[in-house]
Amino acid sequence: MSSETTKSRPYGSKSGDLRLSEANLDKLPDQMRRPAYDRSRVTPGIVHLGIGAFHRAHQAVVIDDLIAGGATEWGIIGASLRSPDTRDALATQDGLYTLAVRSGEGTDHRIIGSVLALEVAREKPGHLIARLANPATRIVSLTVTEKGYCHTPQTGELDEAHPDIVHDLQNPGTARSAIGLLVAALSRRRIAGEPPFTVLSCDNLSANGHTVGRIVTQFAALRSRNLANWIEAEVAFPSTMVDRIVPETTDADRAAVSSALGMIDAWPVVTEPFTQWIVEDRFPAGRPDFAAAGVQLVSDVTPFEHMKLRLLNASHSALAYLGYLAGHETIASTMTDPHFAALARQVMLDAAPTLAMPEGTDLASYGASLLRRFSNPALHHRTWQIAMDGSQKLPQRLLATMQDRLRLGLPIETHALAVAGWMRYVTGTDEHGRTIDVRDPLAAKLKAIAESAGPVAERLAPALLEVDGIFGTLGADPRMRSAVTAALTKLFAVGARQAVQTFQPTSSAG
Repeated sequence: MSSETTKSRPYGSKSGDLRLSEANLDKLPDQMRRPAYDRSRVTPGIVHLGIGAFHRAHQAVVIDDLIAGGATEWGIIGASLRSPDTRDALATQDGLYTLAVRSGEGTDHRIIGSVLALEVAREKPGHLIARLANPATRIVSLTVTEKGYCHTPQTGELDEAHPDIVHDLQNPGTARSAIGLLVAALSRRRIAGEPPFTVLSCDNLSANGHTVGRIVTQFAALRSRNLANWIEAEVAFPSTMVDRIVPETTDADRAAVSSALGMIDAWPVVTEPFTQWIVEDRFPAGRPDFAAAGVQLVSDVTPFEHMKLRLLNASHSALAYLGYLAGHETIASTMTDPHFAALARQVMLDAAPTLAMPEGTDLASYGASLLRRFSNPALHHRTWQIAMDGSQKLPQRLLATMQDRLRLGLPIETHALAVAGWMRYVTGTDEHGRTIDVRDPLAAKLKAIAESAGPVAERLAPALLEVDGIFGTLGADPRMRSAVTAALTKLFAVGARQAVQTFQPTSSAG
């Protein structure tokens, strides 16, 4: 559920160090799982934009399983939009890396071989566009995080003023954004008379396939109405739901993995045992047999996506903001406080009445499994990492539930406390006067609002609720303003730890 944010720094790269690579696979410990296929016979069928930690711990593992089963035409070309870190680290490892699956019972190590080559869009955009336009590419998948789509989260519409969008309209051959790259490649496919690839978003966007399809079509229309019409008629954008907790990889993780391998792996990924991928089955250009690797193919992913966003992601965000403010570095540490665990459970309980799940769905069991996963002591998922890009995440994770609960006449105090936690966090100063490194596309704007309002809930809450790109019309609802202001007042008065410990949801929570 995260993208790679570690800095590029060759780990253990002293002269003479044995490095994970194709040539050194036979030097791994006998019990170490490695690609069960001849990688030289694998050809690329997927280009993935945003090859960070989450993709390498989730979709790339599924593809690795499928290649082992004989689907050798579905190898992955991975592309980073900006940073060369992943390419630099994995290029010397022939694209190989370790998947370290951690639980209370220990760590299972496996070498993943499905990534055949890596690119950096900012360095050679024309080369990447050519890769995308190649008819051999039948699926283009994405994990570029919410902010990578250059859209307004509250509306799901293209942000035409986004600097990357402005650049890409003027310079389509050297596109910077995922949207610009997709449209440039699709335009070439259309001109060449080739069928389009399928666009498979694996990010936590509401109705991610439909949303990305709308954004791509809106961008294309700014270039050519005929191109936009062709995309709308011919390109498939299946929606997906992805689920796996993937913390940021640390130097300590790299050291532990390298020790287990007996050689250096500069760019492993660490994750939990649980993994889930639900996909709408719309792939006119073809697809591998996803079901053979445990992927659930459905006609409509919407209820599962809402379940994940409103239960897992919402409670994760609540724990991240309030846990960080209370001094907890990780989610597992936050969950050791029973009051925070109770808050996470209440977020899920409050979301349940807003969900319309298929018959037989056991929301109680799903919620209980989430609490167990959050408590995994072997998984050091930092609250600060989850707190990133809140302006892009709040609409799908928290605000949609609040809007639905207000429509149903239900109280919103639980979610209001989480939103207030975000407001307190984006002031950029913690409860002890220390600076918070707020990572958010709107960080400067949010900080300016906080500085103008000061640490006074009655001024700060209404000012932040007026940020239309986040809150839209919900920010003007007097019930919303009252609940969030009251929660923020309490946070300023007693701090996050006590505010959570004394929180009592109303009896009509739903």
